[in-house]
Amino acid sequence: MSKREELRNLETIPVGSLGIIALKSCTELGEKVDKYLVDWRTEREHAHTEDLAFKGYQRDSYLVQAKVPRFGSGEAKGVILESVRGTDLYILVDVANYSLTYSLCGEQNHMSPDDHFQDLKRIIAAVGGKARRITVIMPFLYESRQHKRNARESLDCALALQELVSMGVDNIITFDAHDSRVQNAIPLNGFETVQPAYQFIKGLLKNVKNLTIDSDHMMVVSPDEGGMSRAIYIANNLGLDMGMFYKRRDYTRLVDGRNPIVAHEFLGSSVEGKDVIVVDDMISSGESVIDVCAALKKRKASRIFVFATFGLFTNGLEKFDEAHSKGLIDYILTTNLIYQSPELLKRSYYITCDLSKYIAYIIDTLNHDASISDLLNPSDRIQNLLARYRNGEM
Repeated sequence: MSKREELRNLETIPVGSLGIIALKSCTELGEKVDKYLVDWRTEREHAHTEDLAFKGYQRDSYLVQAKVPRFGSGEAKGVILESVRGTDLYILVDVANYSLTYSLCGEQNHMSPDDHFQDLKRIIAAVGGKARRITVIMPFLYESRQHKRNARESLDCALALQELVSMGVDNIITFDAHDSRVQNAIPLNGFETVQPAYQFIKGLLKNVKNLTIDSDHMMVVSPDEGGMSRAIYIANNLGLDMGMFYKRRDYTRLVDGRNPIVAHEFLGSSVEGKDVIVVDDMISSGESVIDVCAALKKRKASRIFVFATFGLFTNGLEKFDEAHSKGLIDYILTTNLIYQSPELLKRSYYITCDLSKYIAYIIDTLNHDASISDLLNPSDRIQNLLARYRNGEM
């Protein structure tokens, strides 16, 4: 057990007995998180373990069994199979897990984000206000791309957040929200959007051995103006320069509900001969990020590494296979915060970044009602990582 885990949260009293509900969409991630918590709390020498306030502190598992059975019509209900009275409850849900199916009048239906969000509400409703506190951990924030109104449009993300709060949710934790300002919809409740910068950098350094991390040999690029803050954070922590693309769109026509991109224009210093990290919040169809990588190659960039918190790959992997074979992309790094298909995990150019330990840290800390500021800003850990890499220890 590392010194970091031993020193974290040893003296504060837990808010309540810890309980974790990992919905079916998040089963694998939930089991990994649970294992870390069990190991840490088993080994942790706590002076007050026998106190009544620490009852149930060390357990074989913190997972609370729950299910959402469906009727033949496709309707469902949330069922919790054990008591959650007085617990500090954490509910994990992956609204982007399209691999799950259910029967609808004899037909197999793939679960959409709407289905997962309804199931989350069903479980909260099944809790019935008996938990001491409810925290929803929703790595991919439901409807996060519909975060602002441009015309006569619904504000789905804001409505969803308000709905969760009205049902008794105290805190919402998400990762790399498309626009964190959506939290203004629930100003009196907890909302944290966590950046996985440390895990991306760790994944790159563990898998690529011959990197020279300085501004003469490496650069960070944002594929659009919306992702500037992500790129700036990573560039500043690595001591690199930053560039940005902006999308030139044709506003005279609509294709599939949006104005088509005419070109990607680059702002920044020369990328010639440099390794480039392209940082984005998600890869959806992938057209945009592949266009950016092609534009960087035209400008004579060396190797290209793509960091994206969520790898949706909505149009399949063939485009990425082709881009890799053409030398446009060397590695793609995404997290296990959402469903990863077996085909993706087999790709030689793919590196997965595991966030289960990070989530376990957050849950452990919040259960003790302690500050998570150092977890939200991992600059010190990034610098330690860089020092180890430069010393050949990784």
